[in-house]
Amino acid sequence: PAWSPDGSRIAFVSARGQDWDVDLSSDLYVVDAGGGDPSPVTRGDGLYDAPAWSPDGERLACRWAPGGFDYPRHVQIAVVGLEDGARLVLTASLDRNCGPYPDIRDPVWEEDGGILFDVEDSGNTHLYRVAADGTAEPDLVVGGELAVTGYDSAAGRRVHAATTPTALPELFEAERQLTEVGRAFREGRQLVEPERFVAVSADGSEVDAWMVRPADFDPARRYPVLLSIHGGPFTQYGNRFLDEFQVYAGAGYVVLYSNPRGSSGYSEAWGRAIRGPVEGGPGWGTVDVEDVLAVVDEALRRFSFCDPDRLGVLGGSYGGYLTSWIVGHSDRFRAACSERAVNSLVSEYGSSDIGWSFKGQIGAFLFEDVDAYLHHSPATYAPSIRTPLLIMHSEEDLRCSIEQAEQLFTTLRLLRREVELVRFPAESHELSRSGSPVHRQMRFDAILEWFARYLRPGEALTGSGVGAESRAGGTPPA
Repeated sequence: PAWSPDGSRIAFVSARGQDWDVDLSSDLYVVDAGGGDPSPVTRGDGLYDAPAWSPDGERLACRWAPGGFDYPRHVQIAVVGLEDGARLVLTASLDRNCGPYPDIRDPVWEEDGGILFDVEDSGNTHLYRVAADGTAEPDLVVGGELAVTGYDSAAGRRVHAATTPTALPELFEAERQLTEVGRAFREGRQLVEPERFVAVSADGSEVDAWMVRPADFDPARRYPVLLSIHGGPFTQYGNRFLDEFQVYAGAGYVVLYSNPRGSSGYSEAWGRAIRGPVEGGPGWGTVDVEDVLAVVDEALRRFSFCDPDRLGVLGGSYGGYLTSWIVGHSDRFRAACSERAVNSLVSEYGSSDIGWSFKGQIGAFLFEDVDAYLHHSPATYAPSIRTPLLIMHSEEDLRCSIEQAEQLFTTLRLLRREVELVRFPAESHELSRSGSPVHRQMRFDAILEWFARYLRPGEALTGSGVGAESRAGGTPPA
């Protein structure tokens, strides 16, 4: 909710239509701060979010996307008049997503009528400014190889918070750093800078990718490699601190990650490239697989210290989906970890909080084209999985229910394949990001033990503390 400048009204977002539970739309509303019936500002013409009042109290800036099943689509910054509900989209020319994940904050009005907002761009999250009347194109305010994690403006001054792959978020005014809250964390730890490179996929598409060398890197050695696949799929990996990569590098692995087709942070066409055949695309498990495997191939060609005989793959949510899919279609990885994955689109349809909305990706509801749901489900190809597979899932996951893990595990056990299932009680889909610290520690320990078993047999297992003291033969924290 957002207070009006004079404190008399509150703007908020709600879905209040007759079919609010199945219509993928939301509207802006305003209610008197003293109570009463809310008044709609918009009328079901998209997904509205993050209202922010203009200084004169006559307009609302917001995030907006078309809504419905025609997704993914770039989120735009728009201004809506309170009197007539007229919408003016200000950011269409960028062809970039103006609704980064995770959500940072609402747009911010400046005193001169400009609006600050954040944009995903090629693995970065940048800060932009645009004139509220649409008379000028959006301007870059804070760019570079970083991720803006917060921003504000007051009395003619702007501040922002930003993170990089080896630094926790700090506060800045323009180029001047105002805080050093992450210094204590960095001291005594070896955090490794990633190296960006480009891989060329099977059809010539260029894929942004990154490589993190192991801590205490020795150029004379060859190292096992972990390919990490992000969730979404309409999200992005890139230039922000992520404990995952530092933990694996600290344990002696080369880490590869990328933004294959289906990711955000690039053109809208790139994000929509894996929609289903009904929507004119090939669907999940097609060019996205080609892209991530091209990243592995390019890394093996480019970096001689990557051991082609010791490859592992892992990912969560959609990344878990693609992991399960890959090992059902290829034996090139020696071990895999599929976490909080959707493995059966058929049962996901009814067991997930969003399963039925997969029509936007597949192009049909389950009852309209069950064959498409079966064809694009990793569980369909489980009999072909011979890669040792660790399945991890949370018991209170409402996005991908625990049954998704149980189905795949049951099939592989009946086939006598190398598979283990790790269940976390009292955790949700967010375990790896905001789960209890003890479970997050246990999760890392389980992942590192699994890959050490198959990629580093006979070697001492290093601990899972983030970038712990040089990480060479370190002792796992209690």
